[in-house]
Amino acid sequence: MALDIVRADSVGQAAGVLAGDDGARFLAGGTFLVRAITAGDVSIRTVVLSDGLGLDRIALGDPIEIGSAVTMAQVLGEPHLGFLHPVADSIGGPAVRAMATIGGNLFAQSPYGDFAVALLALGASVVSEGADGEASQDLEAFLAEGPPRGRIVRAVRFATPAAGAFRYLKITRKHPHGASVLSIAAVLPVPGGTLAGVRVAYGAMSPRPMRARAVEAALEGRPLDAAAIEAATKVAADGTMPEDDPQASAWYRRAVLPVHLRRLLSGEEG
Repeated sequence: MALDIVRADSVGQAAGVLAGDDGARFLAGGTFLVRAITAGDVSIRTVVLSDGLGLDRIALGDPIEIGSAVTMAQVLGEPHLGFLHPVADSIGGPAVRAMATIGGNLFAQSPYGDFAVALLALGASVVSEGADGEASQDLEAFLAEGPPRGRIVRAVRFATPAAGAFRYLKITRKHPHGASVLSIAAVLPVPGGTLAGVRVAYGAMSPRPMRARAVEAALEGRPLDAAAIEAATKVAADGTMPEDDPQASAWYRRAVLPVHLRRLLSGEEG
């Protein structure tokens, strides 16, 4: 299968190629795209390279901005992103982390996409660019709708969580870096002793990363104590739509989810 390789001079030019060619794909890390090409996906006819487009930068302002071509290894190398190190470190082995990008992870389907789970809990927005310029979209909407054809994800933006508020847990059968049985990320701010602005997200509990809204509602406005944790675990599986796959059955995922949610909320996520 012959492929056309295109090196664009700008993100706008790259977006234009994608808009005009249904067979074009944007290559960042390539952990999913190269696999599809190798497997013989004949719908892919053109590959647009991300090299030299400035998408591999991290800006530690307010909000934090991480370029879509930033790799998991780069995240691990940035001390100011220490709260995200457990997330990046849970994705593949060293070779995968050196290639897998933040932007690519947004497109991963269950049981992958654990970094997107963390970003969903952090309330991230997705910045994309197309022929009509730059636009920002809430990550939850992005995961539900995807970007329109001919737009390229430039970066993700999110506020730095309060110290100790972000938690993450990933369960795998193949250790230490297998695909998820499930993953959970949460932001649990406790100003004044009660939870406020709670966000909880799951991976591998639906086809794409999802908010655990029933859990958020059970925790909001309460101290993070045994009673609140018990209330949250009772509704842990509400709204979930897990699938059967080689990692686990849908039944198993629902059965163990409350156990691992309790671990995370109790501070046993490490």
